[in-house]
Amino acid sequence: MKAVRVALLGLTHPHSRAHLKSLQRSAQVSQIVLYDEDADEVANVRAELGEKVEASYSNLDELLDREDLLMGLVCLRNDLNARICLRLIDAGLHVLSEKPMATRSQDLEQIVKAGAQAEVKVGVIYQNRFHPISQEARRLIQEGVIGRVTGCETRMVTSQVRYRNPEHWLFSRQHAGGGILSWLGCHHLDLLRYISNDEVVAVSAMVATLSGEVIDVEDVASVVLRFKSGAIGGLQAGYQLALSTSGYSGASYDTYLGFRGTEGRIYWRPSETPLRLYVESAMPTWASASQRITSFTLPSMPGYGGAYGLAFLEAFIRAALRHEEPPATAEDALKVARIVEAAYESSRTGRTVTV
Repeated sequence: MKAVRVALLGLTHPHSRAHLKSLQRSAQVSQIVLYDEDADEVANVRAELGEKVEASYSNLDELLDREDLLMGLVCLRNDLNARICLRLIDAGLHVLSEKPMATRSQDLEQIVKAGAQAEVKVGVIYQNRFHPISQEARRLIQEGVIGRVTGCETRMVTSQVRYRNPEHWLFSRQHAGGGILSWLGCHHLDLLRYISNDEVVAVSAMVATLSGEVIDVEDVASVVLRFKSGAIGGLQAGYQLALSTSGYSGASYDTYLGFRGTEGRIYWRPSETPLRLYVESAMPTWASASQRITSFTLPSMPGYGGAYGLAFLEAFIRAALRHEEPPATAEDALKVARIVEAAYESSRTGRTVTV
């Protein structure tokens, strides 16, 4: 498969440098073009991480006029991100975007529609789908190891707001659109959908801002989900760990994902070391060992999501080249955004909200 030219758009996002390292690591990427409105930041990033970088721009019109690209990897501030995605789609480029892609589901609807009309692939970076435990859990559930899924739950609790810079745009409703749910909880909401192969149809939630910091987004959330199959699930999320470290990359995590069925359960803790998948099954084929624990050792690799993040990126590139379905689409981002918005509406009204 030929190597391709890719633009990385947005260099001040918390994940920008990690995405750049993934692009540099990929054998499927031959050359990288950088873009950010901040010309100084463009120069700094190119000087620091210039491998494979062929050109850089602080003017998007110039980039689109001059460069022949397969795709753009977009990671701008949430309220700016949708507009750039639409510009790339209009230029005929495939788009892989940071989550949540936009601050409103209406903007995501526009992106989905524009991508379909332009016949380009538009994906969202829900790279945790390619984590080997996510893949194995999905396989086991689809094979019926735990029977019919009746419940699921996930937890995403991390360092307190004070350790993550309360003045960052992530804690501004105007710029981010939401708080812990739209920034971190979205990954776990997507995993519940993906691993169970089921869709959320109703949401009941309570969200709050309890950190004491001067922010206007939620930092604690409890969400109950009803799935199309009838299964009931839940997400507990919050910036609530007092024993943590300052800075974004040094954050501590308390995480969990679990699925229960009529014949067993599957669960794991993504922040556990070493990584283990716990499976219990009453199915006859598991009678010789009804409880099993599998350990996973992931290679150490720079870039966003390490080895499985790189695999996700390269799966999107292949999808773009072959005109196939991306590993996570803009429609997936839209479905998660609708769940998050339903949670906000439910908390505001005290009612269960249909998705």
